[in-house]
Amino acid sequence: MKPGKELIFCALGGSGEIGMNVNLYGCDGKWLMVDLGMTFGGTEYPGIDLVFADPEFIEERREDLLGIVLTHAHEDHIGAVPYFAEELGAPLYATPFTARLVRAKLEEAGIADRVELIVVDDLEDFAIGPFGIRYVPLAHSIAEGNALLIETPYGRVFHTGDWKIDEEPQIGTPTTKAELSRIGDEGVLALVCDSTNAFNPESSGSEGEVLRGLLDEVALHKGCRVLVTTFASNVARLQTLGAVARSTGRSLCVAGRSLDRIIETGKASGYLRDLPDIVDFDTAMSLPRGEVLILATGGQGEPRAALSRITEGNHPIALEAGDVVLFSSRQIPGNEIPIGRIQNRLAERGIEIVTDRQSMIHVSGHPGRPELQALYQWLRPDILVPVHGEMRHMREQARIGRQSGIPKAVIQQNGDLVRLAPGKPGKFGEVRAGRLVLDGDIIAPADGEAVVMRRRLAYNGVVMVGIGRGEVVEIAAMGLPLDEDFQEFAEEARNDVAHALGKLKGKDARDAAARIEAARLAARRAAQRWSGKKPQVQVMLLDGTA
Repeated sequence: MKPGKELIFCALGGSGEIGMNVNLYGCDGKWLMVDLGMTFGGTEYPGIDLVFADPEFIEERREDLLGIVLTHAHEDHIGAVPYFAEELGAPLYATPFTARLVRAKLEEAGIADRVELIVVDDLEDFAIGPFGIRYVPLAHSIAEGNALLIETPYGRVFHTGDWKIDEEPQIGTPTTKAELSRIGDEGVLALVCDSTNAFNPESSGSEGEVLRGLLDEVALHKGCRVLVTTFASNVARLQTLGAVARSTGRSLCVAGRSLDRIIETGKASGYLRDLPDIVDFDTAMSLPRGEVLILATGGQGEPRAALSRITEGNHPIALEAGDVVLFSSRQIPGNEIPIGRIQNRLAERGIEIVTDRQSMIHVSGHPGRPELQALYQWLRPDILVPVHGEMRHMREQARIGRQSGIPKAVIQQNGDLVRLAPGKPGKFGEVRAGRLVLDGDIIAPADGEAVVMRRRLAYNGVVMVGIGRGEVVEIAAMGLPLDEDFQEFAEEARNDVAHALGKLKGKDARDAAARIEAARLAARRAAQRWSGKKPQVQVMLLDGTA
């Protein structure tokens, strides 16, 4: 598939899901990629840490891929760069803060000298083949969040990335209403827009409100150690917490390598210049309890992060009954159980917990309905393409957009080819848009045999059958709820397998594959009778016939 005299949009990741943002624009025979993100493995992928959108479609057309433009430095927008950028062979474009974090990833992967990284300073316009690009600063929960204004011969696209409206940003200067209205006056063909908070009837709120909320909350806990956990990437929140520490007369202590990295990168990019001096762990523990503010990673329940280690008592920072932990972050769907586990450990020790449900200590980085409606009014696009959300979020944004007067909305999902111009916008085809996983050190298909079998093992257990010539040698099992009944189950399974093998006649009785399959089915039926589970069954021939 090669773009003709047309403008095409295709999401390989991030549409119909939150995370793994990988978007393509096609025009005059060439492709442009916007973002190259990943997401974290969940229970559906046992043993998997990272999940990627499969870039196979664009890898096969990499000679026509002119560049990869990164909107901002969150992992769901840049996390896949060290795994695929070299193979894709296209230069990366990023603003300075994002570029520093990306360069560190490339260096860690050992490919920094093989991937071209172009830093876009001062937000100057630049061209990539038939695409003219302008970064448009928007507020978000990280430094240098940007939309992209993409100029093509067939119309202009405003690709929002992740964004919100913030009247009191603590970091950066977002584009104003007047500037966005001027972009709208010049004409916008399509708005490709973040859908994450489309169901939220309220605006996302300002970082200035969080500053005041944190000041009030910390002031309530005189004489106590206060620990705040937040997303490490939220440079504005780090700036806020520095101001809170200074205003409340507390020394600032930082626990977590990702926080150290972001603070270093932020300072190198001209941010966090007035952050108070940071004290080390020993100094923090020697200070009076009411004179230290601890900033720690781990608010999403990550088992190896600082907060988890603190609650387990194996970190230099220690909390006691009466101390306070402020969760200055939202709970990411899917993390409820690990977050609850940490909060329960804190509660058991008499440590007070405060979340954004109790106090104004966090705001979202994504637009609620009023912000979406405001952007529609300023830009006045002809077409709305919701992205960055599950299907329910994207459909809700499409509904809001149509109600707000946008003439056309296109609902798409990963792999859909959408023609934006010329002619009536809509889907005209599909391409493969699968998933890959990082399994140990190997990138493998998410639906490959190894991952699928591991999932089955996790849910159903495994039975091992060893058979000799004409008899069952051994039955073993793992993961079946048969502790007390195992011997009886094993005896019955042996008899069933022996009976199944005895029924084989002629060449089947001598054929290894036929014997394995007969033994497998018999053992599985026995396990299902005894446990109600359908385990994986592994049959081993011990008589030299296989």
